[in-house]
Amino acid sequence: MTSAVIGPRDIWKPENPGGFGVGAVAAVIAHAALIAMLAFGVHWRSSPSETIVAAELWAAVPEIAAPKPVAPPPEPEPVRKPVEKPQPDPRIEQQRIDAQIAIEKAERERKKRQQELEEKQKEEKAKEEKLKQDKLKEEKKRAELTAKLREEQLARMRELAGATGTGAPTATGSGQRDASPSKEYGGRIKARVKPNIVLTAEILGNPIAEVEVRCAPDGRIVGRRIVTPSGNPQWDETVLRAIDRTEVFPRDTDGRVPSPMLLKFARQE
Repeated sequence: MTSAVIGPRDIWKPENPGGFGVGAVAAVIAHAALIAMLAFGVHWRSSPSETIVAAELWAAVPEIAAPKPVAPPPEPEPVRKPVEKPQPDPRIEQQRIDAQIAIEKAERERKKRQQELEEKQKEEKAKEEKLKQDKLKEEKKRAELTAKLREEQLARMRELAGATGTGAPTATGSGQRDASPSKEYGGRIKARVKPNIVLTAEILGNPIAEVEVRCAPDGRIVGRRIVTPSGNPQWDETVLRAIDRTEVFPRDTDGRVPSPMLLKFARQE
């Protein structure tokens, strides 16, 4: 049998686990003493003299304080990975670049066409203005020419009239005869030319051609030309051919044939 030395603190521990040791016996004795003291105290209180007895309870087995809890170390912060930007698709990026280039090219073409259109409009406007000015100049020139021809005609008629006048007594002129033809003479000339007007095509509207006709003293036509075109070349040519077919103009009431003469021929008379 082996003997063991029991230290001062091992007497309270049971020798056999699960069995009763010295500590258990001491606990039983302490409880029994406490019960006896309580019973005595009750009995003592019932007696005439009261005695105060204080009792302290001690744990049968001394308890050792648990260690102070230690705060767990802080958890390390998770490592944040940098957010990676998605890489653009090269094909999509190329398509975007091509689309941008196409848009810029279309815009340049639009501006170019707009500029060309504006320049063309300016040129057309300048041409119209030039044509307008040329037309005004031509009309002015024709009016001056017509006035000059009339003045020449009157001068020649005065020369042919001679020195002796045949006008009315109240006439103030210096010529032998009136320079202007009679009122009926123009109708006679047109009546002579009109049967020779032959239309080779339909002529719309009412174009009017003004023609200068030069005649010899006997009425023979020696020259003709268009002074004021009618605006319809077919009608102008038709009138000139009719004058050529006429060949000779009749004499006026005074026996003369004025020259040159300005005659107007309208399509509808």
